[in-house]
Amino acid sequence: MRTTLKLELEEARVMIAAGIAAAEALKAVETICIVDEGGYLLALERMNGARNTSPELAIAKAFTASGHRRSTHLFNQPGGPATIHGEAFGIHAMMPGKFAIFVGGFPIVVNGQVIGGVGVSGGAGEDDIAVGVAALKALQSHLGESYQVLTDPNIKK
Repeated sequence: MRTTLKLELEEARVMIAAGIAAAEALKAVETICIVDEGGYLLALERMNGARNTSPELAIAKAFTASGHRRSTHLFNQPGGPATIHGEAFGIHAMMPGKFAIFVGGFPIVVNGQVIGGVGVSGGAGEDDIAVGVAALKALQSHLGESYQVLTDPNIKK
């Protein structure tokens, strides 16, 4: 058996606040979602003026990143698993509305364990990445040096 870490509402709120601050600095209007290791919603915030489609997209991105343990944009990079010759081509069709294979989803990896996911939707792709990374960095700051949070945008666990 092993000891597992559990993402809780306190950490999700820290991540959401940091994501919103980053989005405001970028002048992006985003929806930010945090899910647990099972892909279940812990927290979601839709900024004023965010598109009405962005909550569902943010949830799907966070779900995908958590469950598949990789940043969602890695699915579609050249040679990625969801490309036409990749081993996961068509995977998004198996879970319609739940599986996202575009930019804005990041697994939350702490001390080598995937404990959840972050989904960001509403800005340009580079904005979604910057906001997601800001949320991950805020978690690292909140947890302190006793924990290691992966904060690189290209997470594949």
